[in-house]
Amino acid sequence: MRLIKETKIKFMAQSRLGFYLSGAVIGAGIISLILAGGPLLSIDFKGGTLLAVHFADPVDVNDIRSAMSVVSIDGQSFDFSKAEIKLFGDKRDISVRIPHMDEEPENFAQRIISHLRKSFPDEVPEVESDFILSIEKVGPKIGSELSNKAVLAIISSLGLILLYISIRFEFNFALGAIAALAHDVFVTLGIFSIMGYEISLPIIAAFLTIVGYSLNDTIVIFDRIRENVKSMKRLTYTQVVDHSINDSLSRTIITSVTTFIVVLVLWLFGGEVIKLFAFAMMVGVIVGTYSSIFVACPFVLRLHAGK
Repeated sequence: MRLIKETKIKFMAQSRLGFYLSGAVIGAGIISLILAGGPLLSIDFKGGTLLAVHFADPVDVNDIRSAMSVVSIDGQSFDFSKAEIKLFGDKRDISVRIPHMDEEPENFAQRIISHLRKSFPDEVPEVESDFILSIEKVGPKIGSELSNKAVLAIISSLGLILLYISIRFEFNFALGAIAALAHDVFVTLGIFSIMGYEISLPIIAAFLTIVGYSLNDTIVIFDRIRENVKSMKRLTYTQVVDHSINDSLSRTIITSVTTFIVVLVLWLFGGEVIKLFAFAMMVGVIVGTYSSIFVACPFVLRLHAGK
């Protein structure tokens, strides 16, 4: 039983509108990236120290920032007021991200924590283990290596996809799939830049998952196009593409909605650790479904018309 009745939507007639919509979103993302000087990278890639602490009572971020403006370590005074300091979870949880320092004092993270304990004696839990939630430290060399490997992972996956679809279908289909996947990654990256969210290793994993999810939808439609080209020789190629999308529309919508519900639940109840990953996946499910229809198929159609 089909939950969605047979449709006869002329998707390719709306492809120009899809092109303008994608261009506007990607353009806004590029402008945001330029203004921000590139994507906001986590310490996974830039190196530095990330502290997460829990106070017994709610604290104001501005008070934390003021306390971090003068930090005395080994007779030296440091100003960390411009470090990234923000709430996460509830109003009692604070994260402090300090960029890498060339000459970092010994036991730097512990000394920052000691400074916070002395600055807020009434708000700090008596047991130190209740105060410290996590300490992360990544050197600049490791961060650079992780950054290079992340880019290599994405490029390698796109290259292997290009090879597989060229063999499985034809080269035009492979180019259409790559165009859709690149579109998905750029849109998601642009939205992250606009929202001011940082890119970490879990987000790179989300990007690769988005690539796989979007590719699955695209291949289903491509497979239907290949079959219908052989069985509907009286129709134009545009009509075959529209018919193929309508044939698989019910399956596409049901899969997308059920997947979106799962990642929405993760975003709402999964906690801060997985929140950005779930957000990236939500964007990816929507954009991936859209690009399979309004990016990959029009791209293949234009390549076919140019033969």
